[in-house]
Amino acid sequence: MNTANTPIGRHIIADFWGARYLANPDILGQKMVVAAKKSGATVLGCHMHHFGQDVGVTGVVILAESHISVHTWPEYDFAAFDIFVCGSAQPSIAIETLRVELNPRVVTQRELSRGICCDAEYVKSV
Repeated sequence: MNTANTPIGRHIIADFWGARYLANPDILGQKMVVAAKKSGATVLGCHMHHFGQDVGVTGVVILAESHISVHTWPEYDFAAFDIFVCGSAQPSIAIETLRVELNPRVVTQRELSRGICCDAEYVKSV
């Protein structure tokens, strides 16, 4: 059972500006799988979709612990990553691995705790 103040998962939302490989689904997928494994997550699969020559990519690495997803806009030199994990996987390691591998010029990120219940009566009833 989860307690009211213990997160079930951690979720990093990161914007990469000026990163490499924004229009290359194969390389992005490989880099995301490497990031997942380095974070301690278990990779179950990877699916990437390319929208065409010099156009964006959308993709997801499915993890036993949740997922890593990306949406890219090469025309804006921009990629949006979501890294959501539970258990002992470390999303900060995954995002740092992507930062090193993709070499963005600018990164902004936020980390959220997921699964913290603010309703004490509900937590008591579970």
